[in-house]
Amino acid sequence: MRSLLMSTALAAVLLLPVGGANAAIIANLGVNPTSSQGDFSNSPGGGAFSDQFTFQLVGGPQFITIGSATNVFVQLSDFIAAFTGQLFQDFGGPGPGGGDIPVDAPFSAVACPSGPGAGCQIVSGSALLNPGNYYLQLAGIGGGTSGYGGNLTTFAVPGPIVGAGLPGLIIACGGLLALARRRRTKNA
Repeated sequence: MRSLLMSTALAAVLLLPVGGANAAIIANLGVNPTSSQGDFSNSPGGGAFSDQFTFQLVGGPQFITIGSATNVFVQLSDFIAAFTGQLFQDFGGPGPGGGDIPVDAPFSAVACPSGPGAGCQIVSGSALLNPGNYYLQLAGIGGGTSGYGGNLTTFAVPGPIVGAGLPGLIIACGGLLALARRRRTKNA
């Protein structure tokens, strides 16, 4: 009997989700979300939660990605404890969160700039991302009827201009020297 209980406990531990594996996909924000389409909200209520908002980046070559979420609470019981956010690249491994890698450090909630005691906290962060599939993961421990709202916005960053940088500068200076020599020999 004792060995049966031990093996059942071991099986339960092995079957528990790890990391983002217990996350819930709340919404797909689409391709290259802008401030007008990147709005989201959720009311996780009481208890631990790990919510994902998926999006895809196409084109580029890179994107500045800015995400933020705000928890406004009138009652202290609606405060979200350990409220954090983080961006992940989704490699589509087995199960939710399988094989995904974080693309930035986790960002923790801070009091809203409106001042202390305003009943507001915000998580926000940004990253420079390549084209691919991603998600913003928000996690915490909700109390009472807690909820949050936020936005994820992406901006395409243009690629480097051909000839820019030090090699381009050296070539441009060489061209100017050649032009000056040509003018001198022409006038002489």
